[in-house]
Amino acid sequence: MFTGLISDVGEVVLRSGGQFTIECSYDPASIPVGASIACDGVCLTATSVSPSALGGGSRFTADASNETLTKTTLDGWRTGHAVNLERPLKSGDELGGHIVTGHVDGRALIVGVTGDGDSQRFLLEAPEHLAMYLAPKGSVALDGTSLTVNEVAGTRFGVNLIPHTLTATTWGRKKPGDEVNLEVDLFARYVARLMEFRP
Repeated sequence: MFTGLISDVGEVVLRSGGQFTIECSYDPASIPVGASIACDGVCLTATSVSPSALGGGSRFTADASNETLTKTTLDGWRTGHAVNLERPLKSGDELGGHIVTGHVDGRALIVGVTGDGDSQRFLLEAPEHLAMYLAPKGSVALDGTSLTVNEVAGTRFGVNLIPHTLTATTWGRKKPGDEVNLEVDLFARYVARLMEFRP
């Protein structure tokens, strides 16, 4: 389980089919084999860990299933791709974002980016079957980042990125036409499911 607060930006240094090797600043001693790491919002399992070849930090390898490659942006990852990373929530940690599972529901398309003071507003298009879970002032995880939904109109919705988020994550590099991993709010999903059984 995660919070959507990005703690590092890693880089894909090797890809072989559905296997990815990612360079990051995490201490290798802190990542046991089998550990979960959210990579652009996708919960992946570290299958091997070693000290970084660049000095400092670590390098870990993770495998993605065909299901994951199909539903997320991972199939488009290439060497040099920057990845938002988050370690799992520990008991007693501050829950500063919202509850994020790392189980991506689909991909959203960035259709517009506009300046808003020092911040940037992103307009995105969600898959039709996921739009029902988005609500103004609700939470959403996009590429693993916990964000607040500003407005919703049909399948389109907007989020605002403050300067810190733009520089501490990969969001400062994103542009219209890019796709991002979308995980809807866990509570919204369960409320919608319960509503199906209302008499």
